[in-house]
Amino acid sequence: MTQATQKQTTQAQAPSSQALEFPTANGAFRAARIAFVHAQWHREIVEQSYIGFLEEMATLGLGAETVERFETPGAFEIPLHAQTLARTGRYAAIVGAAFVVDGGVYRHEFVAQTVVSALMQVQLATETPIFSVVLTPHHFHEHEVHQRFFHDHFRVKGQEAARACVGTLTSLAQLAAA
Repeated sequence: MTQATQKQTTQAQAPSSQALEFPTANGAFRAARIAFVHAQWHREIVEQSYIGFLEEMATLGLGAETVERFETPGAFEIPLHAQTLARTGRYAAIVGAAFVVDGGVYRHEFVAQTVVSALMQVQLATETPIFSVVLTPHHFHEHEVHQRFFHDHFRVKGQEAARACVGTLTSLAQLAAA
């Protein structure tokens, strides 16, 4: 598919997994790949965002083959990974996911705010859309009620991130075509 054909296609609809490239707002083209970077802390909860993301991407017409998954030890490492991935030019978008809870050692709000702020800086510096599923609750306890609630909540947040990702890529394609 040529860039001109791709440009015409994206004006009318969301990018599809058959698309080889996504046009960006500045006229450049990026490979039709999305990086999903997630922390390993509370893995059983955070992985639900990845599952929800893949489910919703499939609903939106983009298969799992368009998403490449990366893991980091914790939330703090996500921005560096996102920046490194964005600089490769191989990804049209990047999603970061983590569950930052109050472990009693430091202020979890600081960590979450720092990570989200750094992700925004990466997005602006690289012109690669970055989406955050980095969440921090007011209270989290390791009992079944909280485990189940956040397990389900992260799946929903992954679905929301997929819709935001496709919506943004579609919007940027329209800007590029304007």
